[in-house]
Amino acid sequence: MNAQIISIGTELALGQTVDTNTAWLAQKLAAVGVACAKHVTIDDQQAAIEQAIRTAANETELVLVTGGLGPTPDDVTRQAVAAAMDVQLRFDEQSFKYIEEYFRARKRAMHPENRTQAMFPDGAKPIRNHFGTAPGFHAVVGLTDIYVMPGVPREMKMMFEQYVLPFIEEAAAGETIVQRTLHTFGMPEAEVGEKIADLMERGRNPAVGTSAADLIISIRVNAQGATHDEAARLADVDVFELISRLGNVVYGEGDETLADAVAKLLIDQKKTISTAESCTGGLIAKMLTDVSGSSAYFTQSFITYANESKHRLLGIPAELIGQHGAVSAAVAEVMAQKCREISDTYYALSATGVAGPTGGTPEKPVGLVYITLATLANVVVKELRLGEILTRSEIRDRTAKCALNLLRLELLKNIQR
Repeated sequence: MNAQIISIGTELALGQTVDTNTAWLAQKLAAVGVACAKHVTIDDQQAAIEQAIRTAANETELVLVTGGLGPTPDDVTRQAVAAAMDVQLRFDEQSFKYIEEYFRARKRAMHPENRTQAMFPDGAKPIRNHFGTAPGFHAVVGLTDIYVMPGVPREMKMMFEQYVLPFIEEAAAGETIVQRTLHTFGMPEAEVGEKIADLMERGRNPAVGTSAADLIISIRVNAQGATHDEAARLADVDVFELISRLGNVVYGEGDETLADAVAKLLIDQKKTISTAESCTGGLIAKMLTDVSGSSAYFTQSFITYANESKHRLLGIPAELIGQHGAVSAAVAEVMAQKCREISDTYYALSATGVAGPTGGTPEKPVGLVYITLATLANVVVKELRLGEILTRSEIRDRTAKCALNLLRLELLKNIQR
């Protein structure tokens, strides 16, 4: 079985809203062995939607449609599907009762236009929406199954997993694809690619590929097998080989972030951390505390943006700042040391730099950052030259990640000793 995904919405076509539904659905399809041949995004124009559905029905066996099921005049997906089926819309009394119940349970008045959401192409089978007012439906165009779902991600995901996926799994009944994604930090993509080049050869099973985003290099492993267990075994072999070759550069898998990896190590080793931040404005602390259970290792943070606050809160000598400047290895080092002492933590991280887009000089350009890790035993200072072409948010984000990775590598040393 192969499939196409059609996303509907002018806001998607104009780029005003990022379409996360398509990526999620494509991954779900791949996991059950269904190849997604095409992704199509269309604005709220009935004729264009109708044509896209007719085209998809001629090209593939399964079409997933999201969006355009609201109660407003620009929501025309149901009309477009009816036109593609050469049928009229009909009113479904049971679906309307569910919509009424939705409003009644929330003690909200239902607008008369919501009645439109209980209209379906004649012959289509409604699909209940447990989290919103827009039911989906299953239709057939020619020999192709069309599943139409709301565009709201939470509503779409529930409907897909509860009602649509079981049908696809039964109909596909073919090869399974197991997907694994490893994440690395600290090695350029070209170098990662060089180390695993033979695993990335075209036509190989599993298929291995890389992608880069904000210094994180992710490695995708897609293994095909006649059964899930067979595909999983193939994926496991490659994942083991990738970790063997890349070592500590690999920090996690799937949805795991750098902060997740650091948190696990801190908790396992019963170590604590505090932060002193200037250019990152508390971002390092935010990443560390984004993880549930962070109170086990995180104590406090100092956001010492101004020179006066560095002196008042951390006790940084004004003479040191005057001699070296706030953006310097010397100041970064003392920031971390003082932070650790005041907080009485095992570790402390500090960051000071020029995040831009203004404030840079020839000697200290935008993107120059110093990060420091202070421990009970020693202090490590790193100079980062992130580049003047990056945005302010990119510089801050990369600085925070580099700081977390500095801590992660130090924690890994404790395991290896």
